[in-house]
Amino acid sequence: MTRTVLSGGRVFDGTGSPVADADIAISAGRIADVGIGLDGDEQIDVSGLTLLPGFFDCHVHVMFSGVDLVQRIQRPFSYQFFQAARNLAATLDCGITTVRDAGGADLGVQRAVDDGLIDGPHMRIAISALSQTGGHGDGWLPSGLSTSLMAPHPGRPEGLVDGPEEMRKRVREIIRAGANVIKVHTSGGVLSPRDSPKHAQFRPDELAALIAEATAAGLPVMAHAQATDGIKNAIRAGVRSIEHGIYLDDEAIEMMLSAGAWLVPTLVAPHAVVNAARSGSQLPDGVLAKAQEVIVAHADAFARAAAAGVKIAMGTDSGVGPHGSNLDELPLMAAGGLTPAQVLAATTSSAAELLQLGDETGTIMPGKRADIVVLDGDPFDLANLKANIRAVYAGGRQVRG
Repeated sequence: MTRTVLSGGRVFDGTGSPVADADIAISAGRIADVGIGLDGDEQIDVSGLTLLPGFFDCHVHVMFSGVDLVQRIQRPFSYQFFQAARNLAATLDCGITTVRDAGGADLGVQRAVDDGLIDGPHMRIAISALSQTGGHGDGWLPSGLSTSLMAPHPGRPEGLVDGPEEMRKRVREIIRAGANVIKVHTSGGVLSPRDSPKHAQFRPDELAALIAEATAAGLPVMAHAQATDGIKNAIRAGVRSIEHGIYLDDEAIEMMLSAGAWLVPTLVAPHAVVNAARSGSQLPDGVLAKAQEVIVAHADAFARAAAAGVKIAMGTDSGVGPHGSNLDELPLMAAGGLTPAQVLAATTSSAAELLQLGDETGTIMPGKRADIVVLDGDPFDLANLKANIRAVYAGGRQVRG
């Protein structure tokens, strides 16, 4: 078995230890050793460079490629799968070696990456996002057309559901389809044309049925939750992560701390909607106004959650914004009060903990999967992180650089 050593560099291992001089030995796709003066069959000189764990993005939509309504309704159905291959490759360009797809990608996309048919990061998939009728995932317009980003197909069950018994069956269908996580909308959102991000969605009995089925299958639940009451309902029900959290109040923050729930803030997402509109994208009525309205509240909620010590993992909602710009989230997290080291932890070790992959990746330690980013310059220069990437290793294979 070939043993490759990345020698002469400095290592940010993601464990909380300071950056230090070290070599990394890779064998059979795993980190075999970390230390000084390691030997191997192949030596790769990384002097002057810093080695970090592969990054995570815990909220992407690889099947989405922007928010322009007119473009979307004119594309053939299968076009999204070819776009997904491009989107996954662009994500890998950022040093992101693991993603959680929050709705859209099906088991075939995940397996295509696993089998090496297409280039991309390791994937965890939600497949379909559950929405009440008239909720955030219901794209029907008064014209009879739909803006839905997740039309059902044989690998992607319908996401619209009403009532606890229908919810129970739909969760089972999504599990059958191969989901690693269950995604639910417990509030309205920015992109949905007929609801408000300040309004809660689904009733407690519906959420209880969802959690019961997910728990029985051993799967975590992630909740698109922007409204204050929607956030609280999700926490009470037992979700693992709150996505967005735009209207978190102090009580909701305390509830998250008590429950050990995670926040995946996606601070960059409303900015991406505003930028898309400025560049000429055609959006449903009201979407731009909602995006502009939530930006300040979103930043404030994140800052208060971070100061309180809520567990945070990096996510972007990429697909709403351009794939490949994922690392734009990091400076926004720092602006919200996290130190650069905490931001890097949120996209490495903390993200791995959220996704229950901490035993597999997220830190540079012997036995972990050899997901490694090779970086020039200051690893804490978050604004220039992508530009400074010199190589990316995924499962011990050099995939970039």
